[in-house]
Amino acid sequence: MIVAFSISPAAGDESGSVSEAVAEAVRVVRESGLPNETNAMFTNVEGEWDEVMAVVKRAVDVVAAHSPRVSLVLKADIRPGHTGEITGKVERVERLLAD
Repeated sequence: MIVAFSISPAAGDESGSVSEAVAEAVRVVRESGLPNETNAMFTNVEGEWDEVMAVVKRAVDVVAAHSPRVSLVLKADIRPGHTGEITGKVERVERLLAD
């Protein structure tokens, strides 16, 4: 499965920034060893259901250390038996655009 998620504390630092908490969440994902990528809006992570959801929970926990309230947006592509889709889906579209 691939999960795209966005996580943020309900309140930022003195300037309103949530970057520090978000960086800690992304660090959890990167240290998981699962295929992942981060863009301006979401972090994508690929793996089996239990391992991906465990990473999301750990990310929520580190953000919760910054704020008693956490916002989580999650979208999942559940396709058993397929791996490498975090890049494969994009590669297929890019090939079609190149034609």
